[in-house]
Amino acid sequence: MLSEKMQDALNAQINAEMWSAYLYLSMSMAAADKGLKGVANWFAIQFKEEQDHAQIFINYLLSRGGRVKLASIADVETEWDNALAMFEQTLEHEKKVTSLIHNLCAIAAEERDVATANRLNWFVDEQVEEEENARDIIDQLRMIGDDRLGLYMIDKELAARVYTTPSPLATAE
Repeated sequence: MLSEKMQDALNAQINAEMWSAYLYLSMSMAAADKGLKGVANWFAIQFKEEQDHAQIFINYLLSRGGRVKLASIADVETEWDNALAMFEQTLEHEKKVTSLIHNLCAIAAEERDVATANRLNWFVDEQVEEEENARDIIDQLRMIGDDRLGLYMIDKELAARVYTTPSPLATAE
């Protein structure tokens, strides 16, 4: 059984993951409005991944006899100057999510909740990957500067990204 403190923290994380999904959906729409179909695709897949992250937390809470309490999702931005601004905000946001996951890990350690700590390990690894991906795209966008052909090439590369079901959901089915 989860402690009330852990259950509340996991419910807050579900809300944070849904907010992240909403943010990335907004970025996808903004990129599409700018004619950046590849960037829009990248963020649309990111939107799905964040929904999946919330679902993983939901499934975990329910499997431990916890109660899911959905909360309102705060507004997100809807305008960015360019793709670089979107990915810079993505990196900053993912760093914040990393800190939230680390906070959950600290609560699990404090509560001696080994099962939750074990589930959170997947998210720790996922956050390393999320930050690295954003950082790599930022580096590429900075490298090309105002080169529109370079942007076209990066956009084409981002269009090739495909959705993959996260392993905790693939094994839950």
